[in-house]
Amino acid sequence: MTTKHQTYYVPAQSGWPIIGAIGLFLIAFGAGNYIQQLATEKTSGGYILLAGIAVIIFMIFGWFKTVIDESMAGLYSPQMDRSFRQGMSWFIFSEIMFFGAFFGALFYARMISVPWLGGASNNAMTQEVLWPAFEAAWPLIKTPDGTTTEAMPWTGLPLINTIILLTSSVTLHFAHVSLEKAKRKPLIIWLSLTVILGAVFLGLQVEEYSHAYQDMGLTLTSGVYGNTFFLLTGFHGMHVTIGTLFLIILLLRIIKGHFTPDKHFAFQAGSWYWHFVDVVWLCLFIFVYVL
Repeated sequence: MTTKHQTYYVPAQSGWPIIGAIGLFLIAFGAGNYIQQLATEKTSGGYILLAGIAVIIFMIFGWFKTVIDESMAGLYSPQMDRSFRQGMSWFIFSEIMFFGAFFGALFYARMISVPWLGGASNNAMTQEVLWPAFEAAWPLIKTPDGTTTEAMPWTGLPLINTIILLTSSVTLHFAHVSLEKAKRKPLIIWLSLTVILGAVFLGLQVEEYSHAYQDMGLTLTSGVYGNTFFLLTGFHGMHVTIGTLFLIILLLRIIKGHFTPDKHFAFQAGSWYWHFVDVVWLCLFIFVYVL
């Protein structure tokens, strides 16, 4: 009795991982230098950061093309498909841990550090030494050197962006349903709407940042409130950018006739990622803007 084994495709050596590593290094190095140079007239850190982002975008499109070519050539087996699902699941789990660290920093500052500086837990003596005029209230709109800023309200652009992202999850769900029913035209329309909504979200976030810096005095140097605000919303914006690029690639593949109702894990992966990004924003809207 013979047993038929599934073939498991092992790709050839690729240069994309090292290119991605270089891009991540440039982003980390450039971001660190950019923050250090905020109080100076130097701009080298910002250029290095942009170069790193450009390298990552180049890597994403190049690596995706390689995987797409392998998939369309029929090199992947059901076992490979399960590996992709496990890999995407672990990736999203790592992203949950990533944002969990920043939410943890926010909660620590609000629930522990701020009350402690305000004299909680019989800490009045230490408060008088460290910051006598400190008022234990969140958000902190005044830094120890006397600099004041404004808190970003939840109304206006943040609320509009929340509605936009929630709507994009609905349009993406309709696109997925259309794919499962082999309705190509509605699929293209719904997915195109999702991409447009993602791009509009990013445009409005740029406008929000411009308003914060120019009109509100809310910057990365505005104490712990400014730090946590821009780190959480900025990293989320980066994930929306990656997700939008992901959806654009899926849209181009669908226009070319890729995917079937029975075989479309790449679309599912993009859908998982986009819904995750939407859930993170909903948490951001509640804990950063509203509360």
